[in-house]
Amino acid sequence: MTPEPHSLTGPDDLTLDPPPGCPAHGVGPGGLHRLHEAKDLTALYDRLRKRYGAVAPVLLHDDVPMWVVLGHAENLHMVRTPSQFTRDSRIWTPLREGMVKPDHPLMPHIAWQPICSHAEGDEHKRLRGAVTGAMATIDHRGLRRHIGRSSQRLVNRFCEEGRADLVDEFAEHLPMAVMCQVLGMPEEYNDRIVHAARDMLKGTETAIASNQYIMDCLLRLAARRRSRPEDDFTSHLIGHPAGLSDDEIGQHLRVVLIAAYEATANLLANVLRRVLTEPGFRAQLNGGQMTVPEAVEQSLWDEPPFSTVFGYFAKQETELGGQRIRRGDGLLFGIAPGNVDPRVRPDLDADMQGNRSHLAFGGGPHECPGQDIGRAIADVGVDALLMRLPDIQLDCDEEELRWTESIASQHLVELPVRFTPRPPQDVTAKPSLNPAAVPQQRAAWEIGTERAAPATPSAEPSASSRWAVASAAPSASPAPEGATSVREVASAVPGESAPSWPGPVPAGEPAAPARPQGAWRRLLRWWRGY
Repeated sequence: MTPEPHSLTGPDDLTLDPPPGCPAHGVGPGGLHRLHEAKDLTALYDRLRKRYGAVAPVLLHDDVPMWVVLGHAENLHMVRTPSQFTRDSRIWTPLREGMVKPDHPLMPHIAWQPICSHAEGDEHKRLRGAVTGAMATIDHRGLRRHIGRSSQRLVNRFCEEGRADLVDEFAEHLPMAVMCQVLGMPEEYNDRIVHAARDMLKGTETAIASNQYIMDCLLRLAARRRSRPEDDFTSHLIGHPAGLSDDEIGQHLRVVLIAAYEATANLLANVLRRVLTEPGFRAQLNGGQMTVPEAVEQSLWDEPPFSTVFGYFAKQETELGGQRIRRGDGLLFGIAPGNVDPRVRPDLDADMQGNRSHLAFGGGPHECPGQDIGRAIADVGVDALLMRLPDIQLDCDEEELRWTESIASQHLVELPVRFTPRPPQDVTAKPSLNPAAVPQQRAAWEIGTERAAPATPSAEPSASSRWAVASAAPSASPAPEGATSVREVASAVPGESAPSWPGPVPAGEPAAPARPQGAWRRLLRWWRGY
C-alpha cells in the first residue's frame, strides 16, 4: 500500500527533519526546502521534480507551507480552472490561522487588493472588462513608432561614449518611457520615476515612499483625465461603462504600469544578454534564420521575466499532479519550471520558434492583457539598438555578469557593452538604412541628344528651335536626363511624323504651345506610364 502523498495542512513526516544541530541549509520542518534560501532555484526545481513529480511541497519565509507547481500541464489546469483555484488570498489557511504576519516579506505580493487579478466571478468580469476595453483602444502602429523614437532617444544618451550599461541605461528606461506614453502622462517620465519603480520592486527601506510617489503621479493623471479626457489608456479606463471608482482607477493604473515595467525590463535585458553572449543566437539573427520577434519568444521560454507568480489558492479539496490539495492550500504558479517540463521540452536546446505555448504571460481568466505591448517593446527596442550599434560587444567576461534572484524573478544587475562611438540621430527623421542626399532640383528639363547651350541676350532663338517640354511629357513627370530626342520619340509612334525643328530647347526659353495629341499617341503614352 502506497503512503498518502504529503499534505501541506496535514501532519508532516517528522522523520525527514534534520537531526538537532545539523547545519542543513535551506531545509526546514518535514525536510521541506525553503525556496528563499536556495542558492540555485533551477537546480532545486529539478530535484523537487524528481522526488515529488509535477507538484512539490516547499516552504516560504517564516516556514509558511506552500505548493510549487512544476508541470506545464498542471500549471495550465490550475490557471484555467477558476472553479477549483482562485487568486483571492483571503481563503489561504496560513493567513487565516495567523502564520503569515502583516510584515511578511511576501505580503505585498499575496495580500488581497481590489483589482481584477484578485477578483473572480462578476466582479472580475467588470474590472477585467474595463482594462481590456481600454487596452483595445491602443493604436499599435502608433505605439511601435513611439517605441522606436524612445529607443533612439535612449541610444542618443550614450552613443557618443562608446560604452554603456544596457540594463541601467536602456532596458530599465524604455518600458517606463513607453508606458508613461500609453497611460497618458509622458511629462511624468524621467529618471526619478524609473528609480522609484526599481526601488519599490526591490523592497528597500524607501520602497513605501517610492510607491507613494508613483501613486501620486497616477492619481494626478486620473484627476486630469476625469476633467479633460483624451485618447489614451487612462481616459478610456475612466470612461468605460464599468464605472470604476477613483480607488479602482488608481490601483489598476499602478498594476498595469508596474507589471509591464518589471516584466519588460527583464525581458529586454535577457534578450540582449543572449545576443551578446551566444554567438549562435546572434548569427541566426544576422543571417536571417531568426527574426527579433522569434528571438523574444525563445527568451520567454528559456528565461521568462517572472519565474513564479504568487499565488493561487484551492477553493475545495482536489488533486493536482498526483498530490492531494486541501481547501485553503496555497500554490505557486511555476512559470520557469513549467517551461522546462521534460514532458513538453525533452530537448532544451531545441528551437521553440513560432511556439507561443509558454507560460510567461499566464493563462485562463487572469492571462496578462498587455502581453502584446510587452512584445512590441522588446521587438522594436532590441531591433533599434542593434541597428544603431551593429558592432556592439560585451565589455566583460560572461562569468562576471551578476543577477539578483528571488522566488519571483531573476534580474540581471548590469550588462556592460562597448561599441564604436557614433553621433546622435534625429529622432524625428524618417527611418532609412542609407539616407541619401536629395539631388539639386534642375531649373528646366532638357530633351535632346545634346546638352543645350545657355541662352545669351544677343542670341535670338528662332521659332523652329523651340519645342515645349509639355509636348513630350506632362509637367508632373519630366523626362529623365539622357532621354532620346523628340524626333526619335515621335518617329516611334505610328501615324506621327517627326517635327521639322529637331533642335534642343535653349535654357530659359519660353515653351511653345503644346501640339494636340492623337488618340493612339495618348494611349501609347498611358501604356508606357508617362
